[in-house]
Amino acid sequence: MEFIKEEIEDMRDPEPSRIKHEDTEEQIDQVRVKQQRQELNEVEEEHRNFTIQRKKAKKMHTCTQCGKSFTQKGNLKIHMRIHTGEKPYTCTQCGKSFTNLTDLKYHLHVHSGEKPFNCDQCGKDFISSSHLKKHLIVHSDERPYVCSLCGKSFSRLDSFKLHQKTHNEVRDHVCCDCGKSFTKAEHLKRHQRIHTGEKPYKCSYCDKSFTDSGNLKAHKRVHTGEKPYHCTVCEKSFTQSSNLVKHIKKCSSVSQ
Repeated sequence: MEFIKEEIEDMRDPEPSRIKHEDTEEQIDQVRVKQQRQELNEVEEEHRNFTIQRKKAKKMHTCTQCGKSFTQKGNLKIHMRIHTGEKPYTCTQCGKSFTNLTDLKYHLHVHSGEKPFNCDQCGKDFISSSHLKKHLIVHSDERPYVCSLCGKSFSRLDSFKLHQKTHNEVRDHVCCDCGKSFTKAEHLKRHQRIHTGEKPYKCSYCDKSFTDSGNLKAHKRVHTGEKPYHCTVCEKSFTQSSNLVKHIKKCSSVSQ
């Protein structure tokens, strides 16, 4: 009987015990994965907080006038000139001063006539990348600024504001020498050179000087031989647009 009992015990199925052991291992693995995921999240959160704190620590140069912060002390120094009015960079040709060196460099292009930034759509040249960027809006169809009085639309805000003055007849830039008024400050400045005799635009080919950059550009064609204005009827070329207009009128009268 004992022999039979032992044989029956040996024949018992060991599977339930094995399955239970495997379930326990799977549960342990799941817990371990969950813990690892939680640890990873904590590390990522800690790194995120560290990055934010580091960025905040970098912005330690703060303007005492307006509260604006900068990562570099040099940028704060340049910014402070807005409040102080300091303009340490002066043009040796016309005496105009600027708050930073970049603006002075762009300004010098006015005297030299150099316009290194070219529009690839119409070929027009500009002294700075910002001027080119503003110009490129002209080639797009977007004209968000609409005049409520006449319905005319504009791609640029400054052009829209200038247009509005034509309706209001606002000429708030007045010459203190003769009383003549202008809609734009730059037009007044150009006009004042009549009274001062200032001619800041000097020809690099000869000693001749001009009050306006456009006049200098037209004059330089005498030296370069450039004739950018072409007649579509006879293909004759001219150095100035006014000469082309006269020529076209002459061609029109002859053809009639």
